[in-house]
Amino acid sequence: MLVITAPTGQIGRQVLDKTLEDGRPIRVIARDPAKLPPHVRERVEVVEGSHSDPAVVTEAFAGAGTVFWLVPPDVRAESVEGYVLGFTRPACEAMRNQGVKRVVGVSTLGRGVAKNAGQVSAALAMDELIEGTGVSYCALRMPGFMENMLQQVMPIKHQGMFFTAISPDHKLPTCATRDIATVAARLLLDDSWSGQDGVPVLGPEDLSPNDMARIMSEVLGRPIRAQQVPGDAYLANLTRNGITQGWAQGLVDMASEVEQRAIYNAEPRTAEATTPTTFRQWCEETLKPAVLS
Repeated sequence: MLVITAPTGQIGRQVLDKTLEDGRPIRVIARDPAKLPPHVRERVEVVEGSHSDPAVVTEAFAGAGTVFWLVPPDVRAESVEGYVLGFTRPACEAMRNQGVKRVVGVSTLGRGVAKNAGQVSAALAMDELIEGTGVSYCALRMPGFMENMLQQVMPIKHQGMFFTAISPDHKLPTCATRDIATVAARLLLDDSWSGQDGVPVLGPEDLSPNDMARIMSEVLGRPIRAQQVPGDAYLANLTRNGITQGWAQGLVDMASEVEQRAIYNAEPRTAEATTPTTFRQWCEETLKPAVLS
């Protein structure tokens, strides 16, 4: 039995689609099962509720060999690490008690480098918590997602710009969620691996915000530029938009570590870590339709 958390989210939905192709039994944890497409509900076992709930994960992990683990972000959380670890602790207890053998988790780059890096530090602490159960654990180590740019569709469309908390010339890896889902599904369907390790998912190339702006300009057929926002202004803008002070500060701290300590650049780029979807392809297939709609 394979258990998938967050099956209606951006990554989990794609992981579920890819693992369904294999035909093995799948159980999902869904807060709102009605959000699952009808053809999916017919093919999976559904445990209703939140995967932060001890009773829910205990039920869902019973008889499970492998779990896909993802902590969804919560911009209402007062403490980033408190939220992430509080969400994960019941699952760790259920992993121990229910005999889960393998876990594939959505994590981050920066292990061994990041210090006070907000959401990055919280994800790395999550990895350590899961590893402490003794389960075989594979942490997917990612930089920022290309899909994060969808949060800036309106300024791209109406102002010809997007905002960044890092230097416009700082080159970083970036990956598409479709490639994360592909790597996750491959690991979830492979019963041969064991131990505890991380798998980098780096996308095909390192790009600066200025590089991204140039590509967007070419794809959209109009000039787009990257506008850097200082940390204090970035924080103020986040909180004005309803994000808690604690969650917003985590994002600011993460951006600072990405800029100052190059936490996303520490992982060597190898053929195995390089995934296929280019930023240009993603812009053509995803961003452009969103901007034009």
